[in-house]
Amino acid sequence: MEHLSQKRKLTIMVAIMFAMFFAAINQTIVSTAMPRIIAELHGMELYTWSISIYMLTSTIATVLVGKLSDIYGRKPFILAGILFFIIGAFLAGTSTDVYQMIFYRAIQGVGAGIIMATAFTAVGDLFPPRERGKWTGIMTAVFGFSSVLGPTFGGYIVDHMAWHWVFWIFLPIGIIAFIMILMLFPKTERKQSESIDYLGSLFLTTTLVPLLLAFTWAGTKYAWGSAQTIGLFAVTIVSAIIFVAVEAKAKSPVLPLHFFKNGIVTLSNVIGFLMNFGMMGALIYLSFFVQGVLAISPTYAGYVTMPMSIGMVITSAIGGQMISKSGKYKRFALIGMPLMVAGMVMMVFMNSVWMAVLAMTVFGLGLGLGMPVFSLAIQNAVPFKELGAVTAAMQLFRNMGGTIGIAVMGTVLSTSLKNNLTELAQSGEAVDLSKLDPKVAQEFAVFANPQMLTNQPELEKLHQSLPADLQPLFTKMVEMLREALASSLSTVFLAGTLILVGAVILTFFLKEIPLRTTNAAPQPASPEVAPETDASTKLRGKLVGQPTE
Repeated sequence: MEHLSQKRKLTIMVAIMFAMFFAAINQTIVSTAMPRIIAELHGMELYTWSISIYMLTSTIATVLVGKLSDIYGRKPFILAGILFFIIGAFLAGTSTDVYQMIFYRAIQGVGAGIIMATAFTAVGDLFPPRERGKWTGIMTAVFGFSSVLGPTFGGYIVDHMAWHWVFWIFLPIGIIAFIMILMLFPKTERKQSESIDYLGSLFLTTTLVPLLLAFTWAGTKYAWGSAQTIGLFAVTIVSAIIFVAVEAKAKSPVLPLHFFKNGIVTLSNVIGFLMNFGMMGALIYLSFFVQGVLAISPTYAGYVTMPMSIGMVITSAIGGQMISKSGKYKRFALIGMPLMVAGMVMMVFMNSVWMAVLAMTVFGLGLGLGMPVFSLAIQNAVPFKELGAVTAAMQLFRNMGGTIGIAVMGTVLSTSLKNNLTELAQSGEAVDLSKLDPKVAQEFAVFANPQMLTNQPELEKLHQSLPADLQPLFTKMVEMLREALASSLSTVFLAGTLILVGAVILTFFLKEIPLRTTNAAPQPASPEVAPETDASTKLRGKLVGQPTE
């Protein structure tokens, strides 16, 4: 598709950005609305499933579609992704119980995974690596823009409208995106020599599903050492061994193993894994800090994360333009990622709303500069024909990093909080419930669950229901619990910081090769092989009797 006119490419990119915005805004709009929706469907005990199933199906769809789109072209898959998402979103809005919601969210996840995999790969189809920088930056900015609008829209809709409109309000954008892709996106012929790796796809799925479920449930639904968790990890290991054996013999593997012989691809995927591990594992608890420790209402808590999205929009757009002009990309990662670390360090020490806002701003500026770099590095390091598979592999590692990070950070939080509460009880400063009236002691028992701190109206109601002489004691207990929670969350942010520092260190070892200026003659780059100069190419041509141009 590189031969298309610039005007045609621009119109196709507008269509792709419509599709990506449609998927991204529907993902972020649900973040603030889903707790209320699940509560109205009377399924709070299954709340995590509504999040986990979306993540699970989107991850699997992403990696499976990557190789298939290399064979059949991007168009049928991006259309299928939009269609799946439209159907899933519409049906989710009709849910009458939590089980329907979970099933329809799974359909949405399939659509989202396909859209995200094909959207970034389609940029590679349209533009050579040298030009991809600015478009990758713009695509990242689109995602950041949706992160600004989504949570605010979601909160407004559930407060002022029927919750069904959370899923329906942006459906027209999906329909427009579908029509634009159908009309504008060029069709590509199937590669006849390529076969579909059904067996590899099966064992990749049986590896990913138990792995993601194990990390999603470990420490919450089941203990880390429980039979269920160990069993899921055991199934993962067995399936992974079979998968590697199958892929080694497959004619057209769904996840080519030779990718991991390429140092640039392997290192970029490890860095992406660590970035999402530290970033998602820590950021998901930021709103817990703002609401539970700083006592900010959920509505205003959403505004605290907004500077991160705005910063990401600005730097990803500017950074992308600068990468395309210079042809260099590593330097932007080496600027952006230390900024992310600085933002995380601020989170460790934050004690006010303004410090939280500053931390989010610095983190977002770094994220916008650093994150797009590794997509470019990976796509530039493999032959053009493998663009879809390598992009899908990158998305897979990022998704796994986020999922595992959230689970591990959750364990860090619960362990640290348990230790802090034990120290508080042993210090003698805590209230001895056994010395209180049983009815009053029952009121104070709410402090056994620190999540109670995020429910300000309920805390105030309990405070007012107590006798006047006990209200100061209640206030003291709230403050002590806030301190324990703040200390525990600082430990979480510190753990996230250390993980990101590891990613920064690895970035120094990333080999930078010149961004290609064409897709027509891709250079299957290997970090061990230096790019040829024009002189060496001509000399080789003379020696072997081949044309040099």
